Amino acid sequence: MEYVILAVVIAVVAVGAIAGLVVSGRRRQQLPPKSQAPVITAPPTPREPAVGEEAAPPTEEPRRTVEEVPLPEAGTEAEAETEVVPEAVGEAPAIEVPEPTAGRLVRLRSRLSRSQNSLGKGLLSLLSREHLDEDTWEEIEETLLTADVGVAPTQELVERLRTRVKVLGTRTADELRGLLREELVELIGKDSDRTVRSTKHEEGPAVVLVVGVNGVGKTTTTGKLARVLVADGRKVVLGAADTFRAAAADQLQTWGERVGARTVRGPEGGDPASIAFDAVKEGIAEGADTVLVDTAGRLHTKTGLMDELGKVKRVVEKHGPVDEVLLVLDATTGQNGLIQARVFAEVVDITGIVLTKLDGTAKGGIVVAVQRELGVPVKLIGLGEGADDLAPFEPGAFVDALIGD
Repeated sequence: MEYVILAVVIAVVAVGAIAGLVVSGRRRQQLPPKSQAPVITAPPTPREPAVGEEAAPPTEEPRRTVEEVPLPEAGTEAEAETEVVPEAVGEAPAIEVPEPTAGRLVRLRSRLSRSQNSLGKGLLSLLSREHLDEDTWEEIEETLLTADVGVAPTQELVERLRTRVKVLGTRTADELRGLLREELVELIGKDSDRTVRSTKHEEGPAVVLVVGVNGVGKTTTTGKLARVLVADGRKVVLGAADTFRAAAADQLQTWGERVGARTVRGPEGGDPASIAFDAVKEGIAEGADTVLVDTAGRLHTKTGLMDELGKVKRVVEKHGPVDEVLLVLDATTGQNGLIQARVFAEVVDITGIVLTKLDGTAKGGIVVAVQRELGVPVKLIGLGEGADDLAPFEPGAFVDALIGD
């Protein structure tokens, strides 16, 4: 009996051992190996090219020889495109044809009258009063002085008006307008020679120096003057002698390219006198009619710079006489422009005045004042920002714009 019980126990133990081995084997098959760690993946990054021993040998790719590449047939679209690109890159700027100068001030009259009518209408209103007493004449004087006509010219004009009104007994609006027009034209000076001397002579081309302080629009005026001369049939060479202001030469060259005028320039900060000399020399070689020299916009308070302006004129005169020295003044500066005019007149012989921005001020009397101050005529006036807004000064058209129709 004891042997039977022992056998049963041994059998149970054996069966349990066998079952444990089977379960353990199954678990081992399902679980991953202990040595395998979890892998964290990141977004793929471009691989850097290998160098040295790590570099892979180059991959051979199929290539075609020149003989195997087919050429486009003549007249195809591909051939047309390759021809257009070089032409577009090398295309010269179109030459503009400026407006004729004849009657230009008449065409620009409306621009002048918009800002100047206060002077003309004010005078007509005062002269049309039933009784012209001393107070009225004082108001007339004040109106003229406010317009920067100047003290002496104002007294002269008022005295002549008083005499004519008293003698003629003029009272109607048309009669007063005609009387005022005659006196203003006489005051401005209808007999002055306002021609810009730009015609070629035996010594060579006419030489025109353009001078003025900073900010009056001198370089722009030089470019516009080139358009005026080209419109009148002149062949023009420009001299960019303003080497102190950044991009002044580029600005002048752009003006010249628009009308087909060549620009002589030098390095920034170079000698202005040397550039002016070379410009005249080039004008002689090309057979030009006129050489326009844009000088630096030097301050009239800088004695050394003013002396340099005199040097420019003396160096240019080695080729021949300087035909014109045009002083550019900003009309909006009023009496300050007269101070500038005096100083420039001491350095170079001013032959003519260019008044810019005259459309933006009611001080049209500066035309009279500056002529009396320098004893030289206003030859050109600027009436806007457009390329053809520089006009020869015509006293009759100017007065008509002042007093209206």
